[in-house]
Amino acid sequence: MRILFTFTFILLAWASNAQSIVGKWKTIDDNTGEARSIVEIYKKGDKFHGKILQTIPKAGEDPDPLCDACKGKKKNQRVNGMEIISDMRAKGKEFVGGDILDPESGKVYDCKLWVEDGKLKVRGYLLFFYRTQTWLPAG
Repeated sequence: MRILFTFTFILLAWASNAQSIVGKWKTIDDNTGEARSIVEIYKKGDKFHGKILQTIPKAGEDPDPLCDACKGKKKNQRVNGMEIISDMRAKGKEFVGGDILDPESGKVYDCKLWVEDGKLKVRGYLLFFYRTQTWLPAG
């Protein structure tokens, strides 16, 4: 009985420390530090996906832009509502195996996501090169 209680306590403590990527996140421009969009990450089946709920335009920008740099079926589609993160799978404390679309460039990158200090780390890979962004909770 004592072993079962100890095991249950450890399991609950571990689960409470696991941080979920599910929710709304504010993307931040690397150059200006300003918010650029709100992305909702959600679970569908055993995979995680993310879509842009709302862009946050700079002065003079279209508040509902088209993805004119995108290829294929996303070409000239509205960025608001567009799925930009797809097919991510949980692997320990990270989420891997999927990809992320940059709607400004139209490029698709391999992706890895993880939560660190309450912020979402988003890493896009192209071969051996990568860039990591920090997204903030969007309440």
